[in-house]
Amino acid sequence: MTLNKVVEDESKEFEKEINFEQAKASFIKKNWDSTLTYSISALAVAKNKKIIDYCHFFRGYSFREKRLFKEAQREMLLVSNSFKLYPFINKNLGQISLELRDFKKAIYHFEKAEKKPLSNNQDYKLSIIYENLGICYLHLNDFLKAENYFFKSLKLKETENDLISLIGLYMNIANLYYSQYKDDQAIPYFTKAYKLSTKIKDFDTKRVASKNMAVVEENKGNFKKALEYRKESEQWKDSLNNQNKIWAVADFEKKFAVAQKQKQIKVLEVENKLKNTQRNGFFFAAVGLLLILTAGVYLYAQKVKNGKTILLQKNKLDQLNTTKDQLFSIVSHDLRSSVNALKTSNAKLSATLETKNYDELNQLIIQNSTIASGAYSLLDNLLHWAMLQTKQLYFHQESVHLYSIVQQIEYNYKPLLLDKTITFENLVSKNSFIFVDLDSLKIVLRNLLDNAIKFSNENGKISFYTRETNPDFCDLILEDDGIGMSPETIRELLTDNTSLLAKKNNSEIIGTGLGLQLCKQMIKKNGGTLAIESELNIGTKMILTFPKTTTDG
Repeated sequence: MTLNKVVEDESKEFEKEINFEQAKASFIKKNWDSTLTYSISALAVAKNKKIIDYCHFFRGYSFREKRLFKEAQREMLLVSNSFKLYPFINKNLGQISLELRDFKKAIYHFEKAEKKPLSNNQDYKLSIIYENLGICYLHLNDFLKAENYFFKSLKLKETENDLISLIGLYMNIANLYYSQYKDDQAIPYFTKAYKLSTKIKDFDTKRVASKNMAVVEENKGNFKKALEYRKESEQWKDSLNNQNKIWAVADFEKKFAVAQKQKQIKVLEVENKLKNTQRNGFFFAAVGLLLILTAGVYLYAQKVKNGKTILLQKNKLDQLNTTKDQLFSIVSHDLRSSVNALKTSNAKLSATLETKNYDELNQLIIQNSTIASGAYSLLDNLLHWAMLQTKQLYFHQESVHLYSIVQQIEYNYKPLLLDKTITFENLVSKNSFIFVDLDSLKIVLRNLLDNAIKFSNENGKISFYTRETNPDFCDLILEDDGIGMSPETIRELLTDNTSLLAKKNNSEIIGTGLGLQLCKQMIKKNGGTLAIESELNIGTKMILTFPKTTTDG
């Protein structure tokens, strides 16, 4: 039995609680952002203690998966001791404390989890708890206890069919002995881990195993053999990087191919309609010879009307193709610039590795991450724009808790905010519910917040807040104190032009403006509007107006 199965069985009594059911479904599907959104909506109205416990558990688990450990710890501690799945709480609190390097607290929670194990549950293995206890004691230099727990874990893991986990345990035992300079005892476990890694397909595990063997051979003075292991480790590292790239490219190509196929289908439909129209025209022309002049005039008028329809469709298709060509030209320019920048940065990275300049190395890694994120954002916007233009984007309006969505977007962009030391304020009313499509709203807010961070100075401030100017609509305002923009730039941004270029005054970074065009179309599709207020060197307000959720549902 798995954790998901337990959750499903134990919470069947709450099937009529819509927000809770959506949170549970998102949790089971591992959609952590949606889990956080629906669970906070469920908490806002929940009165049942069991539902409240489940929601805090869902949120804590989701935060842990998103590596927001402080938030995860806070949510887990809100779960009551009577919760049916409380052993999972101790297990998760132990793992969170281990990630936060609070080893004594981790030991406390793991020992409590050890005393109340859940039998026959694949997600609650004593072997993992024993191994984590061993890791904690290893960090505290209590080697005897670490060794005891590692071997208790080993006894269980050797009966389980999980080679990757067993390899990890072998490496931990080897590191335990290495820490005590007991090389003779450590080397056999490094060797076991390496030999076992040849039977699996996980590139990262293979990389670590071969790297450890390289260190072993270097300590022996066998540098030729160590070099072979080093080369093997680098090969697995390259394979892992290539695999990730291939998956990303394959996913994009698959989505693009679907969009192209849909376009071909539409073209064929137009061609079939044209053929049918021509066939009907010939038929009516033959019949028209036998009819009176009035019938002939009618048929002629009908043919002219069909011809105009076909011409309008052709002109619209030509216009879409022209727009597509312009957009792809601009996007390919930006993408080429990003890839070239990444290539140049990687060359510097290789040179810096040889000089061991770790400060510069850290800056280059951050720079590479920024370039990759920019390219990914560009491709993501391009995909959503293409799907929106070909009407393939799923669109379902529902009641959305605005404060929760803004909070979720803040979590997604917290690393970028911290990087530029920007203060973020979520002043959105907790009573604001709007009637929109959830996914398109997230795309709009992510793009606008990304722009706000991009055009803000270090130590700046970004705020989200709402205001009431109309009983049927809600104004959501994103305000920053960044570089601002001129009235001419505002007019250009509010113009429907997909080939618009936007350039920052303080850098050479150029963007397609596609993100803002996508935002405008999605806001319009949701029945909303966009306005901009800005002054140079003072800041910008992006004012989004959406329809409120009606009280009758």
